[in-house]
Amino acid sequence: MNADEHYMSRCLQLATLGAGTVAPNPMVGAVLVYNGTIIGEGYHQKFGEAHAEINCLASVKEEDRKFIKNSVLYISLEPCAHFGKTPPCVDSIISNNIPHVVIACRDRFEAVNGKGVQKLLSAGIKVTEQVLASQALQVNKRFFTFNEQKRPYVILKWAQSKDGYIAATNAAPAKISNEITDKLVHKWRSEEAAILVGTQTALVDNPSLTTRLWMGKNPVRIVIDLNLRLPAHLKLFDGRSKTILINLLKDDQKPNLQWVKIDLSKPVLTSLLEALKNQGLSSLLVEGGAKLLQSFIQLGLWDEARVITNEALQLHSGLRAPDLNNFRQFDEQKILSDKIQLFQNLSSIHHLGIF
Repeated sequence: MNADEHYMSRCLQLATLGAGTVAPNPMVGAVLVYNGTIIGEGYHQKFGEAHAEINCLASVKEEDRKFIKNSVLYISLEPCAHFGKTPPCVDSIISNNIPHVVIACRDRFEAVNGKGVQKLLSAGIKVTEQVLASQALQVNKRFFTFNEQKRPYVILKWAQSKDGYIAATNAAPAKISNEITDKLVHKWRSEEAAILVGTQTALVDNPSLTTRLWMGKNPVRIVIDLNLRLPAHLKLFDGRSKTILINLLKDDQKPNLQWVKIDLSKPVLTSLLEALKNQGLSSLLVEGGAKLLQSFIQLGLWDEARVITNEALQLHSGLRAPDLNNFRQFDEQKILSDKIQLFQNLSSIHHLGIF
C-alpha cells in the first residue's frame, strides 16, 4: 500500500461511520495531509448537514491552518459542485487554496458526475483519481444502486438450522441465532433505510423490526399487506418508528403510519421497489418470510444475502429456508455456533464495476 492508498483507506474507514444516518446521500470520508502528517479528518455525519470535506477542514487546529494551502486533501468520493442541502464542497476546497486533491472515484450522480473534478482542474488544482476506487464503490453500493437502478439496494437475510429449516413444523418461529448474532442483526438494521416482512410473518412472528439491541436509528418498517388484514395490535403499529403498508386498497397517512397503494400491472415486488424508490428509501433489508425471500431470489431483485446457520441446531422438519442456487459467496464469519455467509447477486451489481 503506497501513501495515497494509505490515506484513502482512512477516508473509507471514516466514510462508513455515516452508515444509516446519511442516506440517501453517499457515505464520504476526507483526510487532509501536510508533509506526511494528518492535520484534519471528517466524514458526512447526517443527511442535510455538512459534507466530509467541510467537516475535515473544520477539524484542523488553529495552529495548523497555515499548512492547509500546502496540503493534500484525500476524499473517498468526488466533491459536489452543485447546491443541494449544502453549498458545493468544491468552492470550499478552492477558497482554501488546497493545491492537490486525491479522489477514490467519481460521483456518478448526474448533478455531480465529473463536474466537481472539472471545477477543481479549472481552478488550477491538481487532481489524482482512481485510488482504491473498487473499495470506494463497494462502500457506496446503496447510493449507486439507488441512483442508477432506480430502486433500493436489496439485502436478504434469514437464519436457518444446520439442516436448512427456518421454522418448526407448526410454522411457529424457532430461536435459531444466538444473542451475539442477534445484536449484529440489529446493527445491520441500523445501517439500512428500510426493513421488510410479508403479511404472514407479521401475523405469526409479530416482530418489532427495531434496533432495540443496538444503538442506532430504526429503519422504516415496510409490510406487504395487500388486502389490509393485519390487526392493529401488532407491534408494527406501536408507533415507535415509521411503518408503511404496501397494499391494493388505499393511499393514506397518519403519524408514523402510511398506506401506499400499488397496482398489479407489474409484479408486486417490482411495484414495491418502485414505491420505496419514490419514498427516497435507498436500501432495504428483507427479513421474511421464506416465500417472500424466495420470490426476490427468483425474480433476481436482490443484491446481497446474509444467511445465518446455527451449526449446532437441527430441526429435522418444518419450513424450508430459501434456496440461493449456488450464488457467489464473498465472505463468511463465525459467532459461536452461528456461521454467517454473505452472498452477492453479480447479475444485479455488475453496474457498480466492483468485480
